[in-house]
Amino acid sequence: MVELIPLRNDTLGDIPSCVKTPTYDRSTLSAGIVHIGLGNFHRAHQAWYLHRLMEMGLAKDWAIVGAGVRDHDRAQRERLVAQDFLTTLIRLDPKEKSAEVTGSMIDYVPVEKGNRPLIERMSQPDIRIVALTVTEGGYYLDPATGQFDATHPDMEHDAANPDSPRTAFGAMIAALKQRREAGTGPFTGLCCDNLQGNGGILKRTLVSLAKLSDADLADWIETHCTFPNSMVDCIVPATGAKELALVHSFGIDDAVPVTHESFRQWVIEDNFCKGRPDWDRAGATFAPSVHDYETMKLRILNGGHQIISMSGDLLGIKTISGCMDHEAIRAFLLNTMKREVLPNVKPVPDMTPSSYLELIEARFSNPEIVDTTRRVAFDGSSRQPGFIIPSIRDALANGQPIDGLALMSALWMRYCYGKREDGSVIEPNDPNWAALNKVAEASVDDPTNWLNQRQYYGDIAQNDLFREAFIRWAICLAEDGVDSVLQTYLHR
Repeated sequence: MVELIPLRNDTLGDIPSCVKTPTYDRSTLSAGIVHIGLGNFHRAHQAWYLHRLMEMGLAKDWAIVGAGVRDHDRAQRERLVAQDFLTTLIRLDPKEKSAEVTGSMIDYVPVEKGNRPLIERMSQPDIRIVALTVTEGGYYLDPATGQFDATHPDMEHDAANPDSPRTAFGAMIAALKQRREAGTGPFTGLCCDNLQGNGGILKRTLVSLAKLSDADLADWIETHCTFPNSMVDCIVPATGAKELALVHSFGIDDAVPVTHESFRQWVIEDNFCKGRPDWDRAGATFAPSVHDYETMKLRILNGGHQIISMSGDLLGIKTISGCMDHEAIRAFLLNTMKREVLPNVKPVPDMTPSSYLELIEARFSNPEIVDTTRRVAFDGSSRQPGFIIPSIRDALANGQPIDGLALMSALWMRYCYGKREDGSVIEPNDPNWAALNKVAEASVDDPTNWLNQRQYYGDIAQNDLFREAFIRWAICLAEDGVDSVLQTYLHR
């Protein structure tokens, strides 16, 4: 049995030599960034870029302070505190596995009701960037209109209790109020979630919420803070027993290891009001606009994930690579992308839509990445409007086919019905699952009920071409099942 070395600062010298460990003195690091939502993706992506800079002797005053606002964040904080905020990253490549320990995070704010510790930490002058990964559906916007939802109970609470908010956005506003009063000045809000124009979305949420309690502060935030758009890309599975066993195979006792693919991409609009690390020296790209990069990634990778994960889970396939081994699912993905999505995606420097699809096909097929269909299919009520419906809208506007995308929408309805093809139950897998499940059940006999959810479909539900295709596929799925319908689509 391999002897496990507890992951801490004082044991880094004992870590097996096959694992890279920080070469910089972590005691010399000082904070510059608060990151809210410190899950696996952040630690495999943004924190890694900063770690790379520190390995070059750079950015040592930009270390990360982790933060969270939900009850489950307390447990994550405890695990990371116990190992001095170190993380083992394991790269899963079909040819080899490798591991490194990263050390760019140096603290984690205590998670308390009212978020006072978080507010106080963001108020300090050393914090110049507040970054977030809080999921696509976490920005309190109406999915149909993109407008701020002031009626959400969380927003109503934070507007009425600005000094003891329950959300990250309320805490950011409270911190900015303190910074304005103290003369500390603004910070940059850096959204790292999969949203088109994510910096603008973060700004809209903050300014709209601030207006509910302090219009002058809202104006100050809008004038002085900056919110760069960014596109992030790396496939990072959840951590479970397999990942814990894998880190143990390297001789390390890490309670929160992270596995990831070898591919990473980060494109950032260079718009920082208080300075920034030189992430480009670690491989990131600064660009005057990231819109085309975002569209390529959201429509092809994230949209592709939706297409195969729901099809796969309905057929009882557990992993994304398993979906790619299923001939019909793979063909469904590629045909839909080539015919209905790629025509409305622009090329970016050094990458065409077709070459990006080839890259995605290879990345999805990596058997070492044990990414579950259930994880990827989660939160369709945010991801379908974000990743699929924009492609439908563009294709309809340009007179292009939408048959595969309409089938995807019918599969989403089928998925929310909550039963796989073998009769097993799909456990709730969306923040709005109860409502979605109810509508899906009512749509078995009348599929138009599903399209009447205007919060997701908006006006495209009234488009005759899309409506007819959706109804046809919904009826076929009910009568023939997923496998048969995929074959019908591929041979039509």
